[in-house]
Amino acid sequence: MTPAEGNVVRYATVTRVNHWITAICFVLLTLSGLSMFHPIFFFVSTLFGGGQWTRAVHPWIGIVLVLSYAGLVAQSWRENLWNPDDTAWVRKFDRVLENDAEGVPEVGRFNAGQKSVFWAMALLIPVLLFTGLVIWEVYFSGFTPLVVQRIAVLVHSLAAIAAILVWIVHVYAGIWVRGSLRAMTRGDVTPGWAWRHHRKWLRSLAEPRSAGPDPRAERAP
Repeated sequence: MTPAEGNVVRYATVTRVNHWITAICFVLLTLSGLSMFHPIFFFVSTLFGGGQWTRAVHPWIGIVLVLSYAGLVAQSWRENLWNPDDTAWVRKFDRVLENDAEGVPEVGRFNAGQKSVFWAMALLIPVLLFTGLVIWEVYFSGFTPLVVQRIAVLVHSLAAIAAILVWIVHVYAGIWVRGSLRAMTRGDVTPGWAWRHHRKWLRSLAEPRSAGPDPRAERAP
């Protein structure tokens, strides 16, 4: 899908597909995990064919999630490194909540909130992976003592709850900031949106040596 005339490319197709694979896997993991977490949520297991199928498919979806998120990390970890602009942005977070863009310091491609979500997931997903492997009965549970498995279940559950909370914040922010969903569905944003929310990034695209928003992104003919 080519960007609309006059708009700015924000995410290439490969990035958007990668993002939505990660998102779908996360939702499926949340639903299947909740169905095993407490009997009150067991009815959700019918979406996966019942309790046994849920237990079987849950870890495999987790493996796909890990690989998919690793792809996102490989693509954008440099742009998510913390810098002084992010600290200044956090100090003006009250104005962010008031939607007072003119009072907020200019930021690059990602603001401090987006970076926090990125690194929180980059920490939580490996924790979920390793604790999940410990309690994966079919392949790995026989190699660890029962007490270790119990600790792993606790840590896995706490990490999952934290990841769900981070995901809720991420989704809410994406809906709250008008125009953000377009960036991840169509790949482009209006110059006005970029100027309002990521002014420093937009300025960088206009620099003489800039290759544009993403050399792999589609260009309108």
